[in-house]
Amino acid sequence: MDLQLKNRRALVLASSRGLGLGVASALVAEGAHVLLTGRDAARLQSAAEALSSSGPGRADWVTCDLSEQGAVDTLVDAVADKMGGIDILVNNSGGPAPGPVAASQPDQWQAGFGMMVEPLIVLTHALLPQMRAQKWGRILTLGSSGVEQPIPNLGISNTLRGALAGWSKTLAAEVAGEGVTANMLVPGRIHTDRVDELDAAAGARSGMTQAEVAAASRATIPAGRYGLIEEFAAVAAFLVSGAASYVTGSIVRCDGGMIRGI
Repeated sequence: MDLQLKNRRALVLASSRGLGLGVASALVAEGAHVLLTGRDAARLQSAAEALSSSGPGRADWVTCDLSEQGAVDTLVDAVADKMGGIDILVNNSGGPAPGPVAASQPDQWQAGFGMMVEPLIVLTHALLPQMRAQKWGRILTLGSSGVEQPIPNLGISNTLRGALAGWSKTLAAEVAGEGVTANMLVPGRIHTDRVDELDAAAGARSGMTQAEVAAASRATIPAGRYGLIEEFAAVAAFLVSGAASYVTGSIVRCDGGMIRGI
């Protein structure tokens, strides 16, 4: 299938590693021009060079901390300077520290909102006029299975990513008639550094090893394993493609059947 992504310009947030880098890699493999972002300049430069050399698309990079003042302006300027415009925005951010929702403190909510929610919405709204003007755009927000099935001990993440789901659905209806789609992609247990960290934290609470926690987690997944970053990225590439022009306002799962609700 031709995903019609050749020469499309994509900004992928938090893309120096993990799911963000996986999505960026999939887009470059389809011929897109991708702008990587993150806080580690050396890691970003290395990733961009590797992606550009593998082709057929190419990658540039810019350092940016979404929680800092001026981050959105930095990204909007980089989109104009390095790509000359935007076709695809992949919203992605890190998550807050694990913890029960009942024990959370006001400053944790404020910090989480300032890192995970506000900058993504403000950035999207800053870039949206370009997409509307050209009658083509893709907005994909990477979420969490906690949006559909709250994850124990991730109270702040469950809540704030749920807020993004509501925003994405609302936005989708407002711009669908202008050739712009907005969707959320929900990962289950995709094997990333973040998942390893969460398994280790769960083990520390329960007296189990990380390997034991991972084995117990795999046993709850019908597919019987953690997903691969490449599998998740392939779904993302489709959702931001020309072929997915009639898919909008959706929450799409890539979870091996883990979420049991319909």
